[in-house]
Amino acid sequence: MLDGILLGLDAALSLQNLMMVIAGCLIGTIIGMLPGLGPMSIIAIMIPVAIKIGDPSAALILLAGVYYGAIFGGSTSSILINAPGIAGTVATAFDGYPLARKGKAGKALTIAAVSSFAGGTVGAVLLMGFAPALASVALLFHSAEYFALMIVGLSAISAFAGTGQVAKALMMTVLGVMLATLGESAQFNAPRFTMGIMDLQSGISFITLAMALFAFPEAMYLVLDPKRSNTGSADGEIKDLRISRKEAKQIAPVIGRQSVQGFLIGVLPGAGATLASFLGYAVERNLAKGEDRAEFGKGSVKGLSAPETANNAACTGSFVPLLTLGIPGSGTTAILLGALIALNVTPGPRLMVDNPTIFWSVIISMYIGNVVLLILNLPLIPYIAKLLMVPRNYLIPFILFFTMMGSYIGQNNSTELLLLTGMGIIATIMRFAGFPLAPMLIGFILGQMLEDNFARAMNLSDGISFMWERPMTTILLIIAVLLIFLPSMREKIAAKRGSKVADGD
Repeated sequence: MLDGILLGLDAALSLQNLMMVIAGCLIGTIIGMLPGLGPMSIIAIMIPVAIKIGDPSAALILLAGVYYGAIFGGSTSSILINAPGIAGTVATAFDGYPLARKGKAGKALTIAAVSSFAGGTVGAVLLMGFAPALASVALLFHSAEYFALMIVGLSAISAFAGTGQVAKALMMTVLGVMLATLGESAQFNAPRFTMGIMDLQSGISFITLAMALFAFPEAMYLVLDPKRSNTGSADGEIKDLRISRKEAKQIAPVIGRQSVQGFLIGVLPGAGATLASFLGYAVERNLAKGEDRAEFGKGSVKGLSAPETANNAACTGSFVPLLTLGIPGSGTTAILLGALIALNVTPGPRLMVDNPTIFWSVIISMYIGNVVLLILNLPLIPYIAKLLMVPRNYLIPFILFFTMMGSYIGQNNSTELLLLTGMGIIATIMRFAGFPLAPMLIGFILGQMLEDNFARAMNLSDGISFMWERPMTTILLIIAVLLIFLPSMREKIAAKRGSKVADGD
């Protein structure tokens, strides 16, 4: 391993590869900040550029830099305008945007940057030390376990529901899963629930639904409530950028836990940064007590740090199955796999032996890339945060423009704009009615993976017997049931204790 690290340092610190890291991180950060583009699109566009470079190490370092740069920078639009451009930063908006609304946009961006840096760095350390061993663990997960893991992710919706809202959150989750069934599935090549509309044959775009649930209602709220746009100080100066000692003590254990948990989830092919961020948020909210727990969803620093740490650690973890098994862990790593094959590199168990320079230079470049991302982002935070000081009559068209542009670019289809408007109006009404919107998006994102893995597990076991025949599947399903019922039980116990105290008084 020491020889491999020295080999990777020698390759990663060459002038060409350093320039590739910086270029990849810069491009990825800019793309991540813009709602609707995302790393998949830009990496696909850049594959011909990577092939032209010729050197497989430099090409993969460039593409990897774009990937984790986009995840790193994706928090910006989530925090500032409540418009998550990629699925991995949806959970960031739950507490990042409320912090921005309180006039703490600079602090929110700083916490996101530090958490992302820590998650990515710890992930790179774990990748270096445990990649071969974790690859064998990932092979133990079959379709049945992935189905159960998706159920665990969906059952975590109680973490995104307020007091007494678990039933509403469950309803919204089911609605999200139903929306995920529109169009053709991986198992059956026949359109479903499309009502004869050809443009719905490929289903609803994640970007369209995310914008309709978060950004569009926010623009409507700005129209209806002029005071909502008043953030920051009266003189337009963005203050309070530093993380206080108290806040540092709060987020330090969160970063430690979510760096490890996010990385381990990222190792599992098909899980990825999205599931890691949702579970990270859910775990930290369930671990919090009293005032800390009540603060989640209203501007909690823990609620912001958890998904940002987890998604960056998972992004690094997704390279374990890619490099050691040749199995893509997400859509983005699937494109990276295609790029590797185009560069005549065969990822898999022999990569560390046959092409050690490529394997170790990519891992070492992740350390360097995280430092570069921190250096690029921290000095720009005061200027990026000034976006919220834009007058309301300019900010509303700005949000709507990026919302519609992101939705259209995602599919290059004007029908997406009609869906965006229709679902955006419905989402605004639901928000007024007190329905949590986050569970709907979680159900939509995980619904497709849930359906595909359930169908495969059914085919392999010839029925639903896989639920109790495979011990790991059974354990995960029991955890999912506990996640659904424990919050309700906790609320009832707290209510009983409160009534006893009142009677005693």
